[in-house]
Amino acid sequence: MALINVSNLTYGYEGSFDNIFENVSFSVDTNWKLGFVGRNGKGKTTFLQLLLGKYSYQGAITTSTVFDYFPYTISSENMEKSCSEFYEELKPGCELWKVICELEKLELSAEVLYRPFQSLSHGERTKVMLAVLFSGENDFLLIDEPTNHLDGEARECVKSYLQKKKGFILVSHDRDLLDACIDHILVLNRYSIEVQNGNFSSWWENKSRKDAFSIAENEKHKKEIQKLEKASERSRNWANQNEKTKIGYDPVKDHDRSISTRAYIGAKTKKMQSRVKQMENRIQKEIQEKEGLLQDIEAPVDLKIMPKKHHKEVLVSTKQYKIAYPSKENHSGKEVFSDFDFELRQGERVFLHGKNGCGKSTFIKSILQHSGMIEKEGFEEEGSVTLASGLEISYIHQDTSFLTGNIKDFCAKRQLDESLFCAILRQLDMERTQFAKNMEDYSEGQKKKVLIAASLLQSAHLYIWDEPLNYIDIFSRMQIEKLLQTYQPTMLIVDHDVRFREKIATRIVEM
Repeated sequence: MALINVSNLTYGYEGSFDNIFENVSFSVDTNWKLGFVGRNGKGKTTFLQLLLGKYSYQGAITTSTVFDYFPYTISSENMEKSCSEFYEELKPGCELWKVICELEKLELSAEVLYRPFQSLSHGERTKVMLAVLFSGENDFLLIDEPTNHLDGEARECVKSYLQKKKGFILVSHDRDLLDACIDHILVLNRYSIEVQNGNFSSWWENKSRKDAFSIAENEKHKKEIQKLEKASERSRNWANQNEKTKIGYDPVKDHDRSISTRAYIGAKTKKMQSRVKQMENRIQKEIQEKEGLLQDIEAPVDLKIMPKKHHKEVLVSTKQYKIAYPSKENHSGKEVFSDFDFELRQGERVFLHGKNGCGKSTFIKSILQHSGMIEKEGFEEEGSVTLASGLEISYIHQDTSFLTGNIKDFCAKRQLDESLFCAILRQLDMERTQFAKNMEDYSEGQKKKVLIAASLLQSAHLYIWDEPLNYIDIFSRMQIEKLLQTYQPTMLIVDHDVRFREKIATRIVEM
């Protein structure tokens, strides 16, 4: 057992207005299975890089342990090689037989180590890198979002694998994965950092109780401050009026007033002013106790969407539909799926579910192609695809690499109201300082929020979202869930977040 001690850590990006971390202190046990959560852009990946010594910082991080990081960076040269040729570059001192043993636990054959890395699927690459990562001894492992782009089956396999491991920090926005695999949680709140025993659900329950208590305390302090302010103002007015009677009086009305009356009035005024001062001190004390109560409360603004009503009940339908990629020289063609009968009715939120490569994204591209939104893809079709006439579609692409330039140009190109667009990004908790940056400098989560904001701003009959939640933080996921439950737009969705699917899907189609 070893400790990682963080003391007065302060770090900010060059040119940034605010520090990401400001005098942060906490300790982590290297035997823990530690989950790491926080909003996009709060510094989760940055903190892992600080542990690895990639950036200079103020304060101290002290530990005797050695760190290793997932995902590994695979060079373009190594992408063409098999992992058996370069695994020692990823983890010096690593032994191949240990990697093979770890692969067995990940339900993967050792033959993947001898295939070109670029030929492996996302799931196979993830499993190979995890096997290399866990083949060492006594390392403390930093695992950054291992389930992005994985299908449901691969996610379950990775979840089962990590359940049996310990000694790692797991950055993830997948609530199901966090609940299954961690025994402690490190949370980057809005203005503080906390470490707590338990998984995500137990932390969220505790946080909900704490937030409710803080809100109640805040209201109590507000009422007490208002009451004290009224009493203080009343006493101040009495003191001022009393002070005015010290000098000048009507000898007819105050015929019995003696020379000592002025001293009496002065003493009485002083007593009232002392009472006012005491009340002002109590007000300041109440204000101080009120400060900070609401600083870490997650109170996301309710998002809005503007779905259109179509005059037809069935918006998309296919019969005996087949998609295949044509054969090329030295390569036979590939059938993606066949005999696919499908109907999407107005008001449904249909999730396409299946392994990576089963044709979910290809089917979405087919719909977009038939609607005229994208150019014809390089696949062949059989059977029929029917779209309701005049169908307007809002689409979120799973890839974000095409996002370049600034927000102003992005909005102009898509004919979006820039002020409304930025307002939605603010509601999704993006800082205003990000709006001045080019989008290629955004984190993956921030890029996804750009695509989501654009889709929400578009009024459509059908919303097609292809893996919209990859890299999106947990709090924004809950925000989006509430939005979709409230407005109930017609949707066709591909996403592997189990909790999200449970809350949103009206129907699941296995492919």
